Amino acid sequence: MKTTILTATLVMTATAAFAQSATEATGVNSALGVAPKTEDFVLEASASDKFEIASSKLALQNGDEAVKTFAQQMITDHEKTSAELKALIDSGKVKGAPVPAITDDDKKRVDNLGKLEAADFNKEYVDEQVEAHEDAVDLFKRYSEEGENPELKAWAAKTLPALQHHYMMAQELDKK
Repeated sequence: MKTTILTATLVMTATAAFAQSATEATGVNSALGVAPKTEDFVLEASASDKFEIASSKLALQNGDEAVKTFAQQMITDHEKTSAELKALIDSGKVKGAPVPAITDDDKKRVDNLGKLEAADFNKEYVDEQVEAHEDAVDLFKRYSEEGENPELKAWAAKTLPALQHHYMMAQELDKK
């Protein structure tokens, strides 16, 4: 009996934890304008950085000059935000664990980019950047406005203008 109760309690607790993350992962929080939980924010922000860096390194090899210039800035800026987020976590001010490596879904996106050449590569890379930065701006805006951790909330607010600038740059590249 005790085992059954304990198992049921663990399942309900795990389900609740997954439900919180599921609302962020499925876009429900974004659609409602709800800030993610700190752990979800850390995961998503770090995953976004990993994708930006990996796809931009590929763009340095395969892109035209405008794409290469943009890609170098993405690498520099996203390596910086990754280091800043890691420092917040290492300081103990923020609870959460960044993704250890690029996610499987993002790896597939980068692998698909790697199969493209010339103009097809440039177009797809820029489309990916527009989408990634639109999502990042939304994530950072929601957390900076209503996040639960004051230090992370302040960092998100400080980082948001650069992400908005990246988004505008990607949109400009997309028009060319």
